[in-house]
Amino acid sequence: MLDFVKQIFGTAQTRTLKKYAKIVAKVNEQELALQSCSDDEVRGKTAEFRERIAAGETLEDLLPEAYAVVKNACRRLCGTEIHVSGYNQKWDMVPYDVQILGAIAMHYGAIAEMQTGEGKTLTASLPLYLNALTGKPVHLVTVNDYLAHRDCQWVGTIYRWLGLSVAALTNATPHHQRKSVYESDIVYGTSSEFGFDYLRDNSMAQNREEQCQRGHYFAIVDEVDSILVDEARTPLIISGPSAAARQMYDELKDQVAHVVRLQRDICNKLATEARRSLETLGWLIEGEKPKLSKEQEIEKREAVKKIWLVSKGTPQNKILKRLKEDPEIRGEHEKIDIYYHHDANKEERTDALAGLYIIVDEKSNEYEVTDKGIAAWADTHSQEDKTDDFTMLDLGGEYARIDDDATLDEKQKIQQKVRIREEDARRKERSHNLRQLFRAHLLMEKDVDYIVAEGKIVIIDENTGRPQPGRRFSDGLHQAIEAKEGVAIQGETQTYATITLQNYFRLYAKLAGMTGTAMTEANEFKEIYKIDVLAIPTHRPNQRRDADDEIYMTEREKYNALLKEIQTIHGQGRPILIGTESVEVSEKLSRILRQNHLEHTILNAKNHAHEAAIIAEAGNPRAITVATNMAGRGTDIKLKEGVAELGGLHVIATTRHHSRRIDRQLRGRGARLGDPGTSKFYVSFEDALMRMFSSPRITAFLQRFRPPEGEPISAKVLNKSIETAQKRIEQRNYTIRKHTLEYDDVMNKQRTEIYSFRNDVLHAENTLQIVLEVIDNVCVHMTNKYLVNRSIEGGWNPEALRTWLMRHFPVTVEPSLFDNDYIEQNEVSKKAIDIVHQTLEQKLDHQRETIQQLQNMMQGAPQNMNIQPESILQEVIRSILIRCIDKAWQEHLLHIDHLRTEVSLRSVGQKDPLTEFKHEAFRLFDNFTLRLQTDICHGLFKFEMVVPPPQSPLNVIRENIEEGQKENRTIPLLADSRIGG
Repeated sequence: MLDFVKQIFGTAQTRTLKKYAKIVAKVNEQELALQSCSDDEVRGKTAEFRERIAAGETLEDLLPEAYAVVKNACRRLCGTEIHVSGYNQKWDMVPYDVQILGAIAMHYGAIAEMQTGEGKTLTASLPLYLNALTGKPVHLVTVNDYLAHRDCQWVGTIYRWLGLSVAALTNATPHHQRKSVYESDIVYGTSSEFGFDYLRDNSMAQNREEQCQRGHYFAIVDEVDSILVDEARTPLIISGPSAAARQMYDELKDQVAHVVRLQRDICNKLATEARRSLETLGWLIEGEKPKLSKEQEIEKREAVKKIWLVSKGTPQNKILKRLKEDPEIRGEHEKIDIYYHHDANKEERTDALAGLYIIVDEKSNEYEVTDKGIAAWADTHSQEDKTDDFTMLDLGGEYARIDDDATLDEKQKIQQKVRIREEDARRKERSHNLRQLFRAHLLMEKDVDYIVAEGKIVIIDENTGRPQPGRRFSDGLHQAIEAKEGVAIQGETQTYATITLQNYFRLYAKLAGMTGTAMTEANEFKEIYKIDVLAIPTHRPNQRRDADDEIYMTEREKYNALLKEIQTIHGQGRPILIGTESVEVSEKLSRILRQNHLEHTILNAKNHAHEAAIIAEAGNPRAITVATNMAGRGTDIKLKEGVAELGGLHVIATTRHHSRRIDRQLRGRGARLGDPGTSKFYVSFEDALMRMFSSPRITAFLQRFRPPEGEPISAKVLNKSIETAQKRIEQRNYTIRKHTLEYDDVMNKQRTEIYSFRNDVLHAENTLQIVLEVIDNVCVHMTNKYLVNRSIEGGWNPEALRTWLMRHFPVTVEPSLFDNDYIEQNEVSKKAIDIVHQTLEQKLDHQRETIQQLQNMMQGAPQNMNIQPESILQEVIRSILIRCIDKAWQEHLLHIDHLRTEVSLRSVGQKDPLTEFKHEAFRLFDNFTLRLQTDICHGLFKFEMVVPPPQSPLNVIRENIEEGQKENRTIPLLADSRIGG
């Protein structure tokens, strides 16, 4: 019935496409009329459009004409030589109707799903031009610096021809040039550069001249699924040196490595024993297994238990992998696993695992040190240093013991408590370093999670395979990996500013995107970003032929089949693109190809700088390109002459990726714009996806239908199993992203409030007015705290308020001032405010006199160098405010980090960690606000302007003034000032 209704009325997608197709017709009609105009007349349309917008016309009114102008400009540029990325190219692009369709969708805030080679880069130029006419900030977000720079040069030609300015924002852009980049009508850049500039503007800029961004109006995100989905699990963090660092990675690394070696040794021993037993029993022969006696069955079961133990200790053990190639042994292993997970057998399971030093859980990416591991760790220490690093101090109990010790006086008790607190902090830090070192050794793989380049640990993005220079694993994990790999260990850092990509892109008034693969994540885009996905039809029919997956029992068989396929296709003269999941696999495959004398090019995180050049050659006849998941994303593999006749590009994948979307992206590298092409995926049961997430029913299937060595398995149940495994991982990753966002949403409200206050300070003409409001708030808050209700005992305590005022401000408050039975709360707060205001005004008058003295001392300076005491004072106050805000906010972020770490434990007490986090974060922000306001008040009454001593050379001050006037910035008199804190 539903299908019948769709046939009559169409789906939401088809109805939208029909509506937009009518606009496309108008665009083409307008463009036809423009063809008879001169170049100057077409260029003049930009100024005309701006005038019409100023007069009240909307962008929707202008859309057909504006898009027609861009299309016409492209037509006029045809044949023009343009210098792009080091070489000249001839412009040959005029937007097709489907590109105009995608451009309309993006203007209306949708994601245009356009297949590879359909010209997304050119498509984006139309909505970018239209929205830039408003004069508001318009950004195109790309996946890497190369594409930002290339597209700015290439497509930027259109904007420049039409009179708009365009600039590229890359990691190499100096900070002092970024403001001028953002002043451009259209800016191309990466998500991290836009996001980090936002954080720097709002948490690090010391004056408004240092802020570079000018708002967030319209953004188009290229490869939107990569940026808004894959990268969104990791928040952007600006960090700096930690004030109190006690890292002990160097001290602990050798002992951790020793325990990990013990674990590997015992697992190798168990695996060898198991193999020997099974060999003796005749269970390692192919085909039907021999019948066993009762004693032999017991021996076999013990051998399988050892295999199970190895899978829990070192899941990547080579002997284990080889044994599990046999479906019968794999089946027995799964039976043991199911047996141990029954509640009745949990004690037996615990006893079995007690033989290991460490238990590793691949699925959850976690580990656990057993009692045996803890004992082995203790044995690595000398008899004098038997510290229990796995037990924390009970501070409450320790304090109670000290309090009960009659031999100690009060001073000694305080000293003992301080010593215990310091010991507790040292133990916690040591324990944390220890946990991260174990994680680095057990769960972080070189050439999979990171590479070592130029003596530094460089993170590899798990989704794109690209290196992430400048980024670091948080919470000390990066230092632990540095210790593991023997490179220089960097200092510990603390968070200065952070935001998730989701919340950054939510800042834009209008957000759109484009990619070849978005439909699988359409629900997430709708739920989190409130944007729809529209599938745009292709300009020419897709001619790629996707072969069924070839599934092998073992990795060895899979690589043998891969090699045969490569040799066959290479012999036909066709180019081949081979997609791998990691640097390690790409280099392994490269070694196999070299051994078989097959010339090839490798593209991974270690040589990503040559990506454009490698991809440019990937369409040549007989070319073999081995690439990690980056696979030239954002650049098309164009077929060279004669290749299409041979069958086009052949895409081979060495495994199924954790996400179906990444698989589609790899397939989409071939058969662009109606070119021919083929693709095939090779999978083995040793692949991580199949090993960790496939259904146990698959083993039962294999036990019945185990094919001969080297032959692939093909069955619908296997394809369904792979898809189910991928869906499980996609759901898990979605949960992680949603979890990250839910926590950051709490912080986002706080971040918005504090950034708003900080910007008010930076842009305020009168900072003194802000200060007076802060003083008012503090005084009212403390009055409300001490003077609540006269009818409650202790609810009306004017003496406490008086004491607080004199302790925090240099004021004298007479005892009788608040001591009146009929005085109201608001009257008391007004009196307190008046006293503090008056004292502050006296202090500021004194500072004005000091500045005037300095003016008098500089009478020899040129006449136009008048120092205005009031403006200097305003800048001093601004500096105090910014310093207090930044210091308090950084401390608050540290508290929030600790809260995030600890709050998950509350689930043990049947409490929702997220709800608990919301309550605790609100309380912390309340404390932060009061502490910030109090710190500002302290800073105002402590700072002191000091006149330089007579022997101080005044010409230094004059030079500072002259330099300040040349650069049109604040005169740096604070260099000769003292600000107490």
